[in-house]
Amino acid sequence: MTKTPSFIGRPITVFGSVNIDVCAYSDRLPRPGETVHGGGYAMGLGGKGANQAAAAARLGGQVEMVGRTGDDAFGEMARGRLAGFGVRTSHLSADPDHPTGIAVIGVEASGENCITVVGGANMAVSAEDAARAAPLFASSAILLLQLETPLAAGLAAAAAVRAGGGRVILDPAPAPRGGLAAEVFQAVDAMTPNETETESLVGLRPTSPEEAAAAADRLIGCGLSIAIVKMGGKGLYYRGPGQQGYLPPFPVNPIDTVAAGDCFNGGLAFALARGDDLAAAVRFASACGALATTRAGAADSAPTLAEVTALLG
Repeated sequence: MTKTPSFIGRPITVFGSVNIDVCAYSDRLPRPGETVHGGGYAMGLGGKGANQAAAAARLGGQVEMVGRTGDDAFGEMARGRLAGFGVRTSHLSADPDHPTGIAVIGVEASGENCITVVGGANMAVSAEDAARAAPLFASSAILLLQLETPLAAGLAAAAAVRAGGGRVILDPAPAPRGGLAAEVFQAVDAMTPNETETESLVGLRPTSPEEAAAAADRLIGCGLSIAIVKMGGKGLYYRGPGQQGYLPPFPVNPIDTVAAGDCFNGGLAFALARGDDLAAAVRFASACGALATTRAGAADSAPTLAEVTALLG
């Protein structure tokens, strides 16, 4: 397998959201104005940032989390869950003025879901948080970003990581209406949008490998080095320096897709940090995302390295 220079000994850093998720499971999701009876519920660690951190750490990565929780019981729970995954939380602030973020998630039997997020302390994350973590960013191999915290703070973190020679991967979710400004594409190295996010970013909702390739071209044209366009059960297309291709989905039986994208990004960061080339890293990440759909929960759905290795064969 072709390798690129690795960042062994340098951490994967996640700058972003931390939530507590309350998931309700039912045969189908309710329509507006309707009540359905569920078969169970669960509370766990969530937030795209925390999910990505947990995913990379469960694989064996050295992972640091930067962000905010509230100074409350949910914040204490979130810190404990992150530590249980092996994520370092010394740069995760306890905000006395804002509650910990929460997500209320409905999951139906097919694995489809709908989510209501109350950002809480996540929306108070600022460039000051990035400045306090500047030494960490300067030594980071990979920075994982999402759009569940204020964008200006994420761009400040991205600049610090790139100044130190690291790479920045942005999961453009939730995708804003009207897409992202040109400066955002120029501030990061890679983006990993799904079909809906791709449409928001470049005006094309891909439903085939050919359309995903066209969308990836548009994303690269915006200034990215790497574009990975995900189509769920239809696979993905990736394009980067000297490498491109279509990857079909792994055959699994999904029950919960809540954190599949986050586990994909955590796996991508882990593989790139250890020196995998883009093609190998994307395949590894795809296996991580596929396995995450086979179990319930957000961060708790992240697979281990042994499980991913077994699926890859």
